[in-house]
Amino acid sequence: MLIGVPAEIKTLESRIGMTPAAVREAVAHGHEVIVQKNGGLKIGLTNEEYVKAGATIIDTAEEIFAKADMIVKVKEPQQNECAMLREGQILFTYLHLAPDPDQAEALVKSGCVAIAYETVTSPRGGLPLLAPMSEVAGRMSIQAGAHCLEMRQGGEGILLGGVPGVPAAEVVVLGGGVVGINAARMAMGLGANVTVLDNSLGRLGELDGLYGPQLKTIYSNADTVEEYVTKADLVIGAVLIPGAAAPKLVNMGHLQKMKNGSVVVDVAIDQGGCFETSKATTHLEPTFEIENVVHYCVANMPGGVARTSTFALNNATMPFTLALANKGYKQALTDDPHLAEGLNVHHGKLTNEAVARDLDKDYQSVRDALAA
Repeated sequence: MLIGVPAEIKTLESRIGMTPAAVREAVAHGHEVIVQKNGGLKIGLTNEEYVKAGATIIDTAEEIFAKADMIVKVKEPQQNECAMLREGQILFTYLHLAPDPDQAEALVKSGCVAIAYETVTSPRGGLPLLAPMSEVAGRMSIQAGAHCLEMRQGGEGILLGGVPGVPAAEVVVLGGGVVGINAARMAMGLGANVTVLDNSLGRLGELDGLYGPQLKTIYSNADTVEEYVTKADLVIGAVLIPGAAAPKLVNMGHLQKMKNGSVVVDVAIDQGGCFETSKATTHLEPTFEIENVVHYCVANMPGGVARTSTFALNNATMPFTLALANKGYKQALTDDPHLAEGLNVHHGKLTNEAVARDLDKDYQSVRDALAA
């Protein structure tokens, strides 16, 4: 199979779909890989390294899209990239379609086979291709939040961990999944008072067993969300419903009761955000204020630490990329029902039920799509 790796074009996005090590593995399995010139240069991956690994360097994204059987990316394709996709071409990347009807429509129109990292599952019910970026985003959320609490950034001027004689900040994490636990670990490590809210008693029990009294665990409902969010200095939005739009847990009324200069970091923004007031921002202009609450809603947070993120992502995606290339997408999806969960768009039809429901569109099951 001819695998194409274009440079990412989202604002300040420096990750790349395949590292030289991943290219070497693909070539060893008999595949060809074409990589856009200087696609990994910003994170220290040179054209020479890719050539040494067996790739061919191509000048433009247009040529890569025109030639490749499968496109491997990181972020969702922008509109001009969607226009370059063709009937039957495989696209393997993050998509986050539920809050993005324009992208969904463009992918459907292209006729491509779009497989989303974020809906591939594991035998234990996890999301193995979302997890590494969730780990990065969870840890980054505390760095970003601590920075936003500084006066210069519009925050209330509080040090996350406090100092002797002065209390530490109150950090509330909405969601006890991969993002949430990584955020909580970082915040606790910096000395903050941390509370995690989740509606799974099993998950809360696991967290209590891991961290004991150092971490406060609270069952999430409308009352507890209001109680803890309105008292917090920093709130991390870390909720996820695979494939679907994130639920709006924090509304304008909550914000009006929060402290002036408090901060919310919406890690769920890729799926539409879990704060009613959230809107996607970029690393170039990451924050805005509503009701004197600083909002950090960068839609590609891991892109801020692009080298770490690229290697972490490739560690997870490489086996699936090879399966798609070795077997072809139909056989790979038939053999692995967990990879099949990643199929979101197939020859002009949406094939993820949660995405189709949120977009109010017709839905074709993966089984029917593959049979057709």
